[in-house]
Amino acid sequence: MKNSVRVRFAPSPTGPLHIGGLRTALYNYLFAKKNKGTFILRIEDTDQSRYVEGAEKYIKNALKWCGLELDEGPDEGGEFGPYRQSERIYKDYAIRLIESGHAYYAFDTAKELEELRIAKEKKGENFTYNSQNRNQLNNSLCLPENKLKHYLEEGKPYVIRFKMPLAKQLLIGDTIRGNVQIRTDALDDKILFKSDGLPTYHLANIVDDHLMKITHVIRGEEWLPSLALHVLLYDAFGWEPPKFAHLPLILKPNGKGKLSKRDGEKLGFPVFPLEWKDPKTGQVSAGYKEDYYLPEAVINMLALLGWNDTSDQEIFSLNELVKKFDLSRVHKAGAKFDPEKTQWFQHQYVQKVDVDTLTNQFQKWLKTQKGIDSNTDVVQQIVQILKERITFVPDFWTEGYFFFEAPKDFNSKAVKKAWKDHTPEIISNLKTLIGEQNDFSKESIQSVIKNWIQSQHIGFGKVMQPLRLSLVGDMKGPDVFEIISLLGKDEVIKRLDFALNQL
Repeated sequence: MKNSVRVRFAPSPTGPLHIGGLRTALYNYLFAKKNKGTFILRIEDTDQSRYVEGAEKYIKNALKWCGLELDEGPDEGGEFGPYRQSERIYKDYAIRLIESGHAYYAFDTAKELEELRIAKEKKGENFTYNSQNRNQLNNSLCLPENKLKHYLEEGKPYVIRFKMPLAKQLLIGDTIRGNVQIRTDALDDKILFKSDGLPTYHLANIVDDHLMKITHVIRGEEWLPSLALHVLLYDAFGWEPPKFAHLPLILKPNGKGKLSKRDGEKLGFPVFPLEWKDPKTGQVSAGYKEDYYLPEAVINMLALLGWNDTSDQEIFSLNELVKKFDLSRVHKAGAKFDPEKTQWFQHQYVQKVDVDTLTNQFQKWLKTQKGIDSNTDVVQQIVQILKERITFVPDFWTEGYFFFEAPKDFNSKAVKKAWKDHTPEIISNLKTLIGEQNDFSKESIQSVIKNWIQSQHIGFGKVMQPLRLSLVGDMKGPDVFEIISLLGKDEVIKRLDFALNQL
């Protein structure tokens, strides 16, 4: 067990899982599988004030949709649980730090601390609870022993703070960023245990990682400022720390800063893997799944958003990513999110999906979105014809709505281009010709119409353009003969009649 790689993805259930968090989970998964290790889900729910109903279930469903299978977790179990922080007791660990001189009780009230902050701000200074003032504040470092005992016996509210070492230079290794230098003088005495009887992230995180035998902590760069405290906590407990790797941010497509929900709403793309409905406001945020993205495309996109394998390869299956993933190839700089590139990945992957699967998905879409009960054979042929043109399942409708709905009007620019004075006569003759046919296969119809055009000595465009316009209502769509074959004789004649009457 000592040499076995163990990593954890440890989100807080405070809302939907952002794709930045999903990428963190993905890199943890890839690293674990590459090293034949263990991938763990731990729910960090000690901050009950920010807990959101349904968030934990959402996180699990998102990981499942993406194919990131868990080895241990709240539902999977394991010998190193519990896998929810709210189910573990941490107070004994905080007391142990007090007893070893690495932490202390602090009885300062929120009002007292706020007054100190205001006083400092008036002088143009910042208030920090640290080595410079801790001995003058209301804590166990400067209280007489009898008064401390009295406070504790009467149940006076307190927090437990870490006693940051004086003037200590730390040199901490990071797999992605190299050595990180930090001086403890600039750090404050962080709260480890709160007055509500629950630990802060800092204490719970360290205790859990130690008890779960986590070997590598792979997390976002927002935790870099906490790295020194975490390493010092390991030292205070006398535990061996894991190896650290801090991932770069996913940046906005435009401008500076971290990619946010607002960016997605503004520019029209999801930032969450699954759709999320806020239980308080009822507001719905888009998800990649509900926007018809394939999970393989999302995973491929995220993997390359901050990592590459030094080659020009862009399409990777999950198994290929596992084989090639290397933490040392993760970039230090933030990665700019590109919505168009994300759609490019989706297009590449949807082309790999078999026709039967797409037919089934499009039929469901037709039923739920348009109320159309469709013929499977016809839809399958439409999917086969249009597949190369589409990126998402609803695109089959965008590219081929005319297979299901006859034109109710005609594109004015197309009419001006294709419908001339001689066109009604051509379309009338063509309608008669089509009405005489019994074989409505694409090949047969194509042969008949082409032979007729040649026999009439008419320019090909003078026939095919108005014919397309009559069937589609516009100058777009796949091969005209495929359209005719799929629509059938009665529908084609009906549409030609409508065009003659309207145009």
